[in-house]
Amino acid sequence: MFADRAKIFIKSGKGGDGHVSFRRELYVPAGGPDGGDGGRGGNVIFEVDPGLNTLADFRHVRKYVAKDGAPGSKRRCHGANAEDLIVKVPEGTVIKDFETGKVISDMSGENRREVILKGGKGGLGNMNFATATMQAPKYAQPGQPGHEMWVQLELKVIADVGLVGFPNVGKSTLLSRVSNARPKIANYHFTTLDPHLGVVDLDGGAGFVMADIPGLIEGASEGVGLGHDFLRHIERTRVLIHVVDAAGTEGRDPVADISTIHAELEKYNPDLLKRPMVIAANKIDAVYPGDKDPVEALCKEFEPQGISVYPISAVSGQGVKALLYAAYELLKTVNQKPVIFEKEFEVEYANAHNLPYTVSKNEDGEFVVEGPRIEKMLGYTNLESEKGFQFFQNFLKENGILEDLEKAGIQEGDTVRMYGLIFDYYK
Repeated sequence: MFADRAKIFIKSGKGGDGHVSFRRELYVPAGGPDGGDGGRGGNVIFEVDPGLNTLADFRHVRKYVAKDGAPGSKRRCHGANAEDLIVKVPEGTVIKDFETGKVISDMSGENRREVILKGGKGGLGNMNFATATMQAPKYAQPGQPGHEMWVQLELKVIADVGLVGFPNVGKSTLLSRVSNARPKIANYHFTTLDPHLGVVDLDGGAGFVMADIPGLIEGASEGVGLGHDFLRHIERTRVLIHVVDAAGTEGRDPVADISTIHAELEKYNPDLLKRPMVIAANKIDAVYPGDKDPVEALCKEFEPQGISVYPISAVSGQGVKALLYAAYELLKTVNQKPVIFEKEFEVEYANAHNLPYTVSKNEDGEFVVEGPRIEKMLGYTNLESEKGFQFFQNFLKENGILEDLEKAGIQEGDTVRMYGLIFDYYK
């Protein structure tokens, strides 16, 4: 079965942790910090593969996780960056956030490769936190976590001209006659599952891409049958050809069929009716002499609306050339740029500027809190003022320091030391 939708899980790699170490060399009794930085986590990158035309591969593999960056090490060694994870998709794939349905990226046109999830940055080693007052920092920055999400992939066929119509009206036969496409053709009373594309070559090097868009039945806009699964493919086409069974071999009324399809298109997306369109009155070779002329009825109904009618026989080729050139002339009147779906969703990443701190307990039973965040905060905060002390308390709470002290086992009345500041802990 043709696969044009898939739900997959993607996750970028975590950044490697920064390293804590100190120089240990002969004749250097008090070597400084030399812990290296962690490597960057792998990105998740989507890339167009011209050899793919379905999303079938994603039915078997649903999780795509990039590798983590390597941690830093001693002697200022930087951890290795992780390789990026490349996810190959066919052209025309729209990537959406599964929760909101908003477009993250449209892999069409010039957009052949895009980073969808960035890997976490590597943490800084302790060599980065040495200051004049803190020459031997015993902490390093952890790597940033990777980002994860579920995404919906939707493949929207890219074609200049789309063939629409009810099942068994001759769309597949027409496409196989005028292009290099070879769809399976039989007298089915149900719609085929596969959208087929073919290149139509005209005289003088002219031509266009034509697609047989199956799935259009009454109620398609409400999701009846495979309606929603295939109506989305019409959104990229720039010209529509309505194919109808003019001879009524299935007992259908061609005028009513076109009106029904117009109604379905309008319910799904009203902009679709603004596309240039023509009517291909197919199977005229099956119209018996003396019968009421179905082409005349179609012309009377739709030509006043600006929709031209072309009588054809997809089997014999009668009238097909005139239809193709009419579609080609309509293509010249519309924007030549492919329909690209605009980005609607931005991935939010964690704050990259948070610096680490450590909570430990010394030999005297005091809880010691150290780190550049603490040192910087104490440098600009006046703890003698009421507002300054309130800011200090909020800082400890909002940055999780109080929570970490409680996890370390602090009790009311215990002593906390932060550089030159010493205070007793009370909730």
